Amino acid sequence: MYTRAITPLTLLALFLSSQIFATPLSPHVAQRVITLSPHATELAFSAGLGDKLVGVSQASDYPPEAKDIEQVANYQGIKLERILVLQPDLVIAWKKNANSRELDQLEKFGIPIYYSSIESLDDIPSNLRQLSLWAEDSSVGKNNATKFESILTQLRSQYQNQAKIRYFYQLSQKPMMSVTDPNWPTDIFQICGGENVLTNTKVAYPQVGIEQVIALQPEVIFNSHLATNNDATWQNWPQIPAVKHNFIWSVNPDWLSRPTMRSLKAIKQVCGYFDKARKK
Repeated sequence: MYTRAITPLTLLALFLSSQIFATPLSPHVAQRVITLSPHATELAFSAGLGDKLVGVSQASDYPPEAKDIEQVANYQGIKLERILVLQPDLVIAWKKNANSRELDQLEKFGIPIYYSSIESLDDIPSNLRQLSLWAEDSSVGKNNATKFESILTQLRSQYQNQAKIRYFYQLSQKPMMSVTDPNWPTDIFQICGGENVLTNTKVAYPQVGIEQVIALQPEVIFNSHLATNNDATWQNWPQIPAVKHNFIWSVNPDWLSRPTMRSLKAIKQVCGYFDKARKK
């Protein structure tokens, strides 16, 4: 477990030794940046902050340079003491991060925290432009944001009049879970003309039974990296159109699950699969 008990005296000593803490959410040129999720690491590089990173989350593996940066967080928690020792003047965290108590402590010590909140594809360039305000050269993030928007507009125009394809996205196998609109990454499927068969489900990430999938009759089934070895299981249910036509596909999990510049790659991959289904 990354997060462990830390005494008030230790916290005070670490705080007093720091000379660079700034007012939270007041953009300035950041010199020491820490990211607490893989997508935040990618966004930092795209925003021109890559050379300022002193700490990242364990799963940060893109771009390749991220693998050489000290890891200060994983899915279990964050190394609170180590982060304080590293004296960041900016921490980039996921808005839905489960370590809210530790993040609250960082904020109390005056460490600026940028909460990346991405629900749709349009939020990605918005995040890049905001993060670029912390970079020495803001044009890097702004140019990447403009590039992303340009390609996204092109893809939307290309697929806006395509025939709709009803899909089921299997997020995990045991238990079988999925995701409903408008939660990430459903926006990627929508761009390509995908219609989520779970549109009437209010739970963001519902648990789904095989009987329910059979009743919903999806034309395409997508698997995630957590459910890529169960194609044979689906073959037991040929009454599902996606199974009958063998339209069961896997999308690169990092492209699909991380809202970054590489989401454009996910769109092109998903759209390519939908095009195959339309031809059939």
